[in-house]
Amino acid sequence: MKFLVSREVQPENSVVRVGDVAFGEGGFVVMAGPCSVESEDQLMACASVIADCGGQLLRGGAFKPRTSPYEFQGLGEAGLKLLALARERFGLGIVTEVMTEGDVDLVAAYADMMQVGARNMQNFALLKALGRCGKPVLLKRGPSATLKEWMMAAEYVLSNGNPDVVLCERGIRSFDSHTRNVCDIAAVPAMKEMTHLPVILDPSHATGRRSLVAPLSRAAAAIGADGLLVECHPDPDRALSDGTQSLTLDQFRDLMMSLPCRMLKA
Repeated sequence: MKFLVSREVQPENSVVRVGDVAFGEGGFVVMAGPCSVESEDQLMACASVIADCGGQLLRGGAFKPRTSPYEFQGLGEAGLKLLALARERFGLGIVTEVMTEGDVDLVAAYADMMQVGARNMQNFALLKALGRCGKPVLLKRGPSATLKEWMMAAEYVLSNGNPDVVLCERGIRSFDSHTRNVCDIAAVPAMKEMTHLPVILDPSHATGRRSLVAPLSRAAAAIGADGLLVECHPDPDRALSDGTQSLTLDQFRDLMMSLPCRMLKA
């Protein structure tokens, strides 16, 4: 059987558009923002710097799946409203996670791109609903997923009517605890051989270490990734989630300056 995501069915690259931002058209899309939307001041500080540095999309979690039920779970719809406010002020499209099938309509009312987190890569009911939602989808690789399983997760979205899927490598589990995950950087060119869908890298979750984000970001550009998903925060040491892997706003500026100029044009 030939799958919709495969190069056998579509040899040419897919272009996924989020407003006027294009994935897969030869540019390098930078999506950035805090792990969690915490407050208006926090989010607007991030959005201002991201827009000023040439970032194209604002990421931020309104609903947060956490390992512990006692950790910050996000602001919910209030967070979505803050993301919409940031879009209005700074002209950035917004990318945010949807966790359940029942939340798809709510999140789609605010988001420009719907993110499927690693834990939900095989939430098949959610994937089917996203196939019908009418919004582009950012699909993260599961922590222990093979490349074939990741492709089949995307197939659920495409087979339910939505061709606009961007794949995101975010690291996989291993025995080594030095980094949060192991960045499978080879997965980016490997997936681009097998599928026509755009493929990006999330160096923040792939490493869990702020100091490693910039080197992996430049590596992503070098190996032909279609973009980045990067976490930044005005004060990472006081972040309510994932502070250790979040760049300061000055570090984000430095990162953007270190990427080749042509990479910032998408």
